[in-house]
Formats: sequence, C-alpha cells, structure tokens
Amino acid sequence: MRQDLPKPTGAVRSFPGLVRRVLTVAFALLVLGLITWAYAAGVPLASDRHGLLAFGVYGAFLCAHLVAQSVFAFLEHRRAAARARQAPGWPRGPGSRVPSVALTISAYQEDPAYLRQCLASARALHYPRSRLRVVMVVDGNRAEDLYMLDMFRQAFADEDPATFVWDGNYHQPWEPAAAAPGPAVGPYREVEAEDPGRLAVEALVRTHRCVCVAQRWGGKREVMYTAFKALGDSVDYVQVCDSDTRLDPLALLELVRVLDEDPRVGAVGGDVRILNPLDSWVSFLSSLRYWVAFNVERACQSYFRCVSCISGPLGLYRNSLLQQFLEAWYNQKFLGTHCTFGDDRHLTNRMLSMGYATKYTARARCYSETPSSFLRWLSQQTRWSKSYFREWLYNALWWHRHHAWMTYEAVVSGLFPFFVAATVLRLFYAGRPWALLWVLLCVQAVALAKAAFAAWLRGHPRMLLLSLYAPLYMGGLLPAKFLALLTMNQSGWGTSGRRKLAANYVPLAPLILWAGLLLGGLLRSVVQEARADWSGPDRAAEARHLAAGAGAYAGYWAVMLTLYWVWVRRLCRRRAGGYRVQV
Repeated sequence: MRQDLPKPTGAVRSFPGLVRRVLTVAFALLVLGLITWAYAAGVPLASDRHGLLAFGVYGAFLCAHLVAQSVFAFLEHRRAAARARQAPGWPRGPGSRVPSVALTISAYQEDPAYLRQCLASARALHYPRSRLRVVMVVDGNRAEDLYMLDMFRQAFADEDPATFVWDGNYHQPWEPAAAAPGPAVGPYREVEAEDPGRLAVEALVRTHRCVCVAQRWGGKREVMYTAFKALGDSVDYVQVCDSDTRLDPLALLELVRVLDEDPRVGAVGGDVRILNPLDSWVSFLSSLRYWVAFNVERACQSYFRCVSCISGPLGLYRNSLLQQFLEAWYNQKFLGTHCTFGDDRHLTNRMLSMGYATKYTARARCYSETPSSFLRWLSQQTRWSKSYFREWLYNALWWHRHHAWMTYEAVVSGLFPFFVAATVLRLFYAGRPWALLWVLLCVQAVALAKAAFAAWLRGHPRMLLLSLYAPLYMGGLLPAKFLALLTMNQSGWGTSGRRKLAANYVPLAPLILWAGLLLGGLLRSVVQEARADWSGPDRAAEARHLAAGAGAYAGYWAVMLTLYWVWVRRLCRRRAGGYRVQV
C-alpha cells in the first residue's frame, strides 16, 4: 500500500501552531459572546407599533446561519457535479493503479431480511474483484448467532468464503493451556504463547477475499477493531458498513474517487438514506431529516473539508492513517469509562486531529434501517446525543487545524439546544399567549422555508413535509439531549438487535419531566392572563393577533396533515407487511 502521503495542511512549527490555537480560541469566544448577547439582550430589529410582530438580532442571526449553510451546501453539490463531468471515468486510464479496499461489515443479531440485502449489495458493488475484500464480523458466537455465518456462506458461495467461530476476541483475556497443579506427570507439552484464534482470524482475513468471523460478544467497537486489526496494512482503504445497510452498486467507486483525487483527504462519507421510510410516521420523518442532515448540513461541512461525522453505514478511510490511531480509538475513555458507542464520530475526530480533511459525496449512496417505533427511535437519538456531546469536547481540541467554519458551526450547534429550551421555558412561564404563539409561528415558518429549499434541491415536493419534524424535535429529541448530557459516561441504553427488539423506557423519563414543566407553565400563564384586563387598545390588538395567529397555525397543521395523509399515510397502510427493497 502507498506510504507517500503528503502532510496535511496546517501549522507544523510550534510558534505558528500556538498562534493558530490562540486565534481559534479567540474566534470561538467571539462567536459565543455574540450569540449569547444577541439572545440575552433581545434587541429588536423590526416591530409593529404594538410590539407584537417583533424580529430581533438573534432571529436574524439564525436565519443568516441557515441561509449561509444552504448556500455552501448548494455550492458543494455544484462543485461535485462539475468534477464528475470533467472526469466521468475512473480509474483515469488503462494503466492506472486501482487501490485495494476492504469492505468491513459489523453485524449483531441482524434481521435476516436486512442482512440478506446487505450481502447481496456487497456482491453487486462495481469494483474490481481482485482489489476488493469483504470482511464481516459478528458480535456473538453462540448458537443463535451462527445463522449469520450461514447466510454469509450462501451469499458468497462461489467465492470460496472462509468462516471462523472465535471463542474470544482481541481484548478477551486469553490464558494458554497450563499443566494441572501438582507434580509434573506425563509427556512434555509446550505451552502456546499466542492465541490460536487470533492467528487463525488474521490468516483467513489476509488470504481470502471473503471472510466472516463470529467472535465473543464485546460491542460494536470490538467488532470493528477485529476487522481493522486483522487487515493490518494489507489494503489501501477500509470501508465501514452496517449489516442493515444496502449499498448502491456505485457507492464504493465514488468514495474511492474522492480519496484518490486528493491525498490530503483522510476519510469520506456518503449519502445515507432510509431503507424503511414507509413503516411509520417516525421512520418517514426520519427519512426526510436524514436527507437534510447529509445533503445540506454535511454537504456544507464538506465545502470547508471538515465533515464532523463520517456515518457508520457508509464511510471510507485511508488505512495507513487508520492503523496509526487504531489503538487510541479503541481504548477511548470518558470520565474513566470505556467508550462503547459513537465509534463513527470518534473515527472521524481522530482523522481530523491529524490535520487531514474529511469530505462528503452525495454520489455515493446507501440505504439503512431506522427505528419505526417512537420508543426505539428515542433510545437511538439519546445514544447519538451522548456521543455528540462527548465528541464535541474532543473535537474542540483540533479546531485550530481546520477552517474557521468548523469552529463557528460547532459553537452554534452546541449552544442551540440550550437556547431553545430556555426560550420555551421562558415563554411558558413568563410570556404572554401571543408571544408563545408568535414563536411557534416563527419556528414553523423557518422549518417550512428549510423544507422548501430541500424540496427544490432534491427536486421532490414531498420534502415539504420536513416541517412536521419540528414538533418531534421540540417534544422528543430536545429533552432527550439533556438526558444524554447527564449520562454521557454511561455506556448502556443503546438500541437492541433487530432480530429481537427490546423495549427501553429510560429515555421516556426526560419527556415526562419536560411535559410536566411545560404543562405547569401553560396553566400558570392561562390563569394569569384570565385575570388580566383586556380592555385596553394594546390588549385588544393582541387579542386580534392571537385569533388570527391561532387560525393560521391551525390551518397550517390542517394542510400539512392532509398532505401527509394523501402522500404518505395511505402508502404506510398498504405496506403493513414491511418495506422491501430489491437489490
């Protein structure tokens, strides 16, 4: 594999590095100070004579942020399309060297239907067979886990696949066979110095194109570590994939193209879409949210070459760099606890910490399963929020090595949930009915504008329904973020395997508390306003605005829910047996 990678751009000597650190900290504090001032001061930019239709500095800042994010995302998509038109073929010539790639699949109690699609899509990848390996590691080696080995053998029956059941794993304590206590009797026997299971796994991975290993349970990070460690330096690039993911045939080709074009890029992610969007209203809204998260938010980050998370279902890493931080990645600890989730975010952060760029390409695509029940979705979002807050702290150490946008966006996105929660509580407890309704109208207007841009960018009017995600965020995800913040050092409460779903009710606790707080504030405001004098001109104007605003808000929801029923809900009922995708 190639070792002649250029050093990433950035400060190398200590003095410039120190200057960059100081300037980055100063910039972060400036952004933090300006946002906090704009929020706390509440300076109005425009208002009517009654002070009811007010628009302040903080609102203007949020709108400007969304506009800038959308513009840079559009420019990134246009730049990627132009690059594809200039170099439609890959590799560049008949004599060009094709990089070697290992596709690593992490599996845990997977639904057989999803796993079958995943393996079929791996077979269908448009990439030279001689330069591609497929390594699937199963988290579990009990009898009920071995069906995944059988499915792997069936999927690659014509590829001479190798399978192995490992009693341990790389970090499971292994004790060589020793003689029984007491005086030595019987023939001389050598004691094995190395784990024969580990040696067998590494030999199979490096000599066979298709390998599946079932190992002792240790969590997803343990599974990924096995694949990375066993591969060693035998390939140029390593692709990560989950066992519920269906890969587009051109996905790997497009990912490799990005890394091959620029050696300063250390990792690249693709467009992750939802495999089961019509299972429920939760999975449908998640499918819209995923599209925006990747094609607007991460596309914007990619414009500045600092994507914050190369998502687990579809990512490609330079193996020479990955092997350098493999041990540090696996042994990550937070507040004394070994980290077991957020593996994709920390892989990305490790790459960013070395000064290498991270990119996103919409031309590489995959489809992944998402929870269809609200409770399972909430558990997933709580786990993701834990890793977000934890990795935010680690990411802050390396802001100085990348574009200022990385610092700016991290500060803005990190503060946003706290400002939203403070605004809601303030309005419910100290605000008047019109102030609360005005904020709700503004939230939905901004959500609708963002959805309209997404509908235009994607060319699909159904994206307008993305504005329905706002209540799901305000009522579900927002309180879950605070639970995640308080329990960052706890490694439990993850989602279960898809073969046997298990309910987890812990994330409901902050929702119940949040609902209680809002209900108490609402009752307090209603009682207070019922006792107020509404006979003055300002109060009369507020009553008129209140009636008009309530009618507009109710009409908006009537239209949106009707569109949802016509476009989506009827299809959900027709697909009651499940959502299937043919590879």
